[in-house]
Amino acid sequence: MKLTYNWLKDFVEIKLSPQALADKLTMAGLEVKSLDEQNGDFVYEIEITSNRPDWLSVVGVAREVAAVTGKRFTGMPVSRFSRRTGAPAHRLTIRVENKKDCSLYTAKIIEGVKVGPSPDWLRQRLELIGCRSINNIVDITNYVLFETGEPLHAFDLDKIVSRSAGEPVCRLAITTRRAKENEEIITIDGIKRALNNDILIIAADTGSPAHRITGSPIAIAGVMGGKETEVTASTKNVLLEAAVFNPGLIRRGRQQLGLQTDSAYRFERGIGPEAAIPASWRAVELIRELSGGELKCARSVGAARLTRKAINLSIDRMQTLLGVKIDGTTAKRILEALGCKVAVRGRKSCSVVAAPGRLDIQSEVDLIEEVARVWGYEKIPVTIPTVKIQSMPNPQRCQISAAKTVLAGLGLDEAITYSLVSRELLDAFKISPELLVEVQNPLSSDQAVLRPTLIPSLAKAVAYNLAQKQPGVGFFEIGNAYSVDQDGCVQEQTIFALAVGGQRSWLTAQGAGRETLGLLHAKGIIQTLLTRLGVGQVEWVASENPQEYAIMRGKQRVGVLQNIPAKALAYLDVKHAGIVAAQLYLDALKGLIGLKKTFSDIPRYPAITRDISV
Repeated sequence: MKLTYNWLKDFVEIKLSPQALADKLTMAGLEVKSLDEQNGDFVYEIEITSNRPDWLSVVGVAREVAAVTGKRFTGMPVSRFSRRTGAPAHRLTIRVENKKDCSLYTAKIIEGVKVGPSPDWLRQRLELIGCRSINNIVDITNYVLFETGEPLHAFDLDKIVSRSAGEPVCRLAITTRRAKENEEIITIDGIKRALNNDILIIAADTGSPAHRITGSPIAIAGVMGGKETEVTASTKNVLLEAAVFNPGLIRRGRQQLGLQTDSAYRFERGIGPEAAIPASWRAVELIRELSGGELKCARSVGAARLTRKAINLSIDRMQTLLGVKIDGTTAKRILEALGCKVAVRGRKSCSVVAAPGRLDIQSEVDLIEEVARVWGYEKIPVTIPTVKIQSMPNPQRCQISAAKTVLAGLGLDEAITYSLVSRELLDAFKISPELLVEVQNPLSSDQAVLRPTLIPSLAKAVAYNLAQKQPGVGFFEIGNAYSVDQDGCVQEQTIFALAVGGQRSWLTAQGAGRETLGLLHAKGIIQTLLTRLGVGQVEWVASENPQEYAIMRGKQRVGVLQNIPAKALAYLDVKHAGIVAAQLYLDALKGLIGLKKTFSDIPRYPAITRDISV
């Protein structure tokens, strides 16, 4: 956002030097990126945050200058035309198809204008902030845009309305609507652009009721006008538009068309409706002074202002949050300087209505921030915050940590496998395709589906280690599995899984011992884990598959123990060995796990041991 020092002085009496004012604004949150002296004036370039669209105008910045310097803000001059609505002979109709797309639309007809070069003062101000001068009518709309923050657009009325020579009556219907698919418009830059239903346009219907003509789009709402209706040197009559459009809709339309304009930049950040009508009257005043035009008609549709709720500001809470003693009188003075309406409720509370255009003020903390910002952040003493560190244990994390400790203590190594697996691996384990969650665009066939169980991945890891001549292999993994339920929804659950295979050897006084890791070995690991987790004894129930057993706790199924089937072993290229796997469902065990330990006293008497042989 660029503006000049002398332009600010039109709205507030500034005693500070341009450099001192730049420092003040930066400390208040309006970061001045550069300050250049040009043609006897100073040009500020200010970094504007996305939550402050009111700063995208000279008036908005001038109000901030008045607040931080303690000077009076004069405000916009009141137009003497603001109460005129034009002769009834001019029939102007405004239609808005969707109020969510356009909450306010105003249009004014000004006849008898003389288009020509702008006066030096107007041209110089626009050129200092980087805006090219075109003609007095277009320059006025740009000038009011930068001054008030409200985008305006001027159409050549005679290029919209067809009427006979000398006919005084102007019949015009303006429609704000979504564009039709494949509808086209040639914008001011001379480029034909294809439109669609996501783009908001301004269209015009002209002619008598008996011979009504539905016109083509005359502008892309909030972005750019049409080439066929632009104001040129031959323009005599003008249709002046000011409106408030949906920010999200303007942003999407601008992005699709690849356009960036000063109007769209402001609309997509949000514009309060209170600025539209005063800005349009300000433009009428300037057009009357600089081009000699006469106002013939003025119409508007929609809400001209927002209903703002009062926000309660507690002085005690403000002092607690800021850590400084700012009294209610100071807070009231600062908020009123920013344009808010403040009603005092005793010594400790205020009722505040946000200023027009301040869409960012929604709660009490927003008001406190405004007071601190203008009062001066540099006045707030630097202190070290008091932090009370409190332990907030996560029950599930504690359960997983305890399970890992037990399984590692039983001689198993933790493995971490991919959540994405191949469909062929799951087919080898005879897992139903209806359970699978497919990836729409997999990187490879090995990562085509989300795993519905951890057993295939762990079995594959065991098989790989057995192929590397590892004697006895045991892995465990704690991770998430994904499956599709009967309603077609994806279910996610956390699983404890383990897999063992191969032979384990050890040395004793009598010599070397060797055993094959099998079903009973895995069962012992599961039983020990459940005992250590406080679950207690479980039942092992044979299923229809003779190689698989359900792990039951009462009537609840908490896991499964199985021998890996021969088809899966063949797929994994495991020969002359078997693999046993098991998994437990954490969701089913959640209410059964008890990690609290109870201890009994040491026996007061020594133990008695008897050896009885029968």
